[in-house]
Amino acid sequence: MMAKPLSMAGIFPPIPTPFDAAEELDLKALERNLGAWNAYPLGGYVVLGTNGEMPHVSEAEKLAYFEAARKHIPAGKLFMAGCGCESTHSTIALVKQAAALGADVAIVISPSAYKSKMDGPALTDFYRRVADASPIPVSLYNMPANTMVDMPADLIIALSQHPNIAGVKDSGGNLAKLGQIVQGARPGFQVLAGSAGFLYPALCLGAVGGVPALANIAAQQCCDILALFTQGKHEEARRLQLRMIAPNTAVTTQFGVAGLKAAMEMVGLYGGRPRSPLMPLGEEQKGTLRKVLQEAGIM
Repeated sequence: MMAKPLSMAGIFPPIPTPFDAAEELDLKALERNLGAWNAYPLGGYVVLGTNGEMPHVSEAEKLAYFEAARKHIPAGKLFMAGCGCESTHSTIALVKQAAALGADVAIVISPSAYKSKMDGPALTDFYRRVADASPIPVSLYNMPANTMVDMPADLIIALSQHPNIAGVKDSGGNLAKLGQIVQGARPGFQVLAGSAGFLYPALCLGAVGGVPALANIAAQQCCDILALFTQGKHEEARRLQLRMIAPNTAVTTQFGVAGLKAAMEMVGLYGGRPRSPLMPLGEEQKGTLRKVLQEAGIM
């Protein structure tokens, strides 16, 4: 199936999924958070990505969450739905359901339960079959820190030839590899940096934007890095990038989803607890996180 081409240029926060005290979906909190984020010049949102705790959300919850998110994502901002499942069959089913609920893009993380078998032929077959069946454009999602499956540049370049695979979110942080992808992919294939930690250098290499966890709590700063780059103000963009590295690390590799949710509470958004077995931050960790955010000018 060939979907209508679209632009993925911009900053797309991978939004955390809000749960209440009983660890049930809190759709009112989602509405409030999106209302706050919509005030920023974001390109849109990734809903149920890694930071959305997708593996902890049931199929019925995913559909309810997609439906609720669509209501509060305005026209002009892309709704990128996390649709990667362990089987091709389940992924295709979820992609079609997300499209029916109004998603603009299906972002699909590589399967990883049988990671030793996720070689080039297996991933090629998986992504091509998903893209063939999808009524909306598909974005590859390479997240080796979580999946332990690192899609090589030549595989991504080959998959870029599929007319319904619009781009890739690469969270690996290998800038040489990212440059290879930009150079070798088909014209119009869109590369998104998967972290604010390397957003500016990725833009310099040809990325069109990013899906940074940091954008949930520093939306304006992430958008400013992109805007300054676009305006050719490279020294200002470089300085801002350097200032965002420490807080980005704090809400990703250092403290993870629990840290991102705690940071959201610190800046006036709803974060809440992560879903078990993830644990919330302790008070000492919160103190460390708060200091990092203050020093970066985010609080």
